[in-house]
Amino acid sequence: MTTTPFSTDRRGTEPRPDRVRLSVPFALPPFQPGWVWLVGAGPGDPGLLTLHAAHALGQADVVVHDALVNMDVLALARSDAEIIYAGKRGGKPSASQPDISNRLIALARDGRRVLRLKGGDPFIFGRGGEEARALVEADVPFRVVPGITSGIGGLAYAGIPATTRDTNASIAFITGHAASGRVPDTLDWPALARSASVLVIYMAVKHLPIIVGHLMDAGRSPDEPLAFICSATTPQHRVVTSTLGRAVADRDAHGVEAPAIVVVGEVVRLREQLGCWWDPTELAPPATGHGAAYSAADAAE
Repeated sequence: MTTTPFSTDRRGTEPRPDRVRLSVPFALPPFQPGWVWLVGAGPGDPGLLTLHAAHALGQADVVVHDALVNMDVLALARSDAEIIYAGKRGGKPSASQPDISNRLIALARDGRRVLRLKGGDPFIFGRGGEEARALVEADVPFRVVPGITSGIGGLAYAGIPATTRDTNASIAFITGHAASGRVPDTLDWPALARSASVLVIYMAVKHLPIIVGHLMDAGRSPDEPLAFICSATTPQHRVVTSTLGRAVADRDAHGVEAPAIVVVGEVVRLREQLGCWWDPTELAPPATGHGAAYSAADAAE
């Protein structure tokens, strides 16, 4: 599967015998032609999809997906659905946000059921709000289907509770990468350092020296525990534990690269007590078949 902006993949007409078929004792909303559904695909493990998301995949005429969507999730789409790649990855060919929004509008106006599939949750650092606003301005009806964000699901799979009564009464989710490509200049680092016991930082790997510098300058201890959660909840999931003061050196020593979540706070120590309950090999891609082909293409991206 190619991964250039707006590349398409038309499925064959053969049904997928192993595709999930939902049978639930309650009604799920119909996916009407001309609508766009902004759907969260979760952090990676296809089993973390919501019922609404799986339901939408089985109805959509076209799926417009991001780079971080697990290809096994796409395998749940209708066999005749058109699959359009619209990923945005730093340093690689990417579709612009206006182009993506315009494509969604055009597809909906063509009378198609358009599923905009985003990794994690569409409204948490996923540009879903920008796309929803564009749809409103174009008078295109839409629905939002939340997903499990990697800042929650990734921590859980790493054996790190986001909160416990003993460690923290607050948690902050922040991004380390603004639209400008730099660390956001709107973040109040002293306020974050003072009031958020746990920090979960998205897209922080590239600018890590600046981020940890801001936090330590604002009063956080260099000995405070920190963890990198890489490729959260996927077969490539791994966790590197460190401290705020050693984070940059450990990032380099362990080859930490995006996509990765950075979590700072005492909750990281609980991983030693809880252990890593989850074995990523449980999600190892199959050696043959549709899922393996997509996984190989994604890895080559």
